[in-house]
Amino acid sequence: MSAGIWSTVHTALGWALVLSNGAAGLWSLGAIRWHALRHRSLWWFLGAAWVLVFVQLTAGVILMRVAAVDAPAFHVFYGACCAVAVLFVYAYRQQLAHRRYELFGLGALFIMGLAIRAMFLGS
Repeated sequence: MSAGIWSTVHTALGWALVLSNGAAGLWSLGAIRWHALRHRSLWWFLGAAWVLVFVQLTAGVILMRVAAVDAPAFHVFYGACCAVAVLFVYAYRQQLAHRRYELFGLGALFIMGLAIRAMFLGS
């Protein structure tokens, strides 16, 4: 695929990452107060949002290779920080099991913020 197609894919995945993590974060934080939101589908949605982080990261690396250009350093940094944040939040799921909804909700919103920052530094 051409660099233009990879650029479009990377941009679309970036918006999907922002929106899905934002929705998952709000859903998880809402589940603290409203028990009806505590559904198994929350974990599937959150998992898909976090897998999307690694898909987006891979698309970015492929774009850099296909287009043979270097992305802005902080764009790459914040993109990598998104992946590291997913790993850290997931790693603390057992220690903070009593605060799981807070951990995952705030973690997803933090990842959303990192992704937004990466998007603005990438343009």
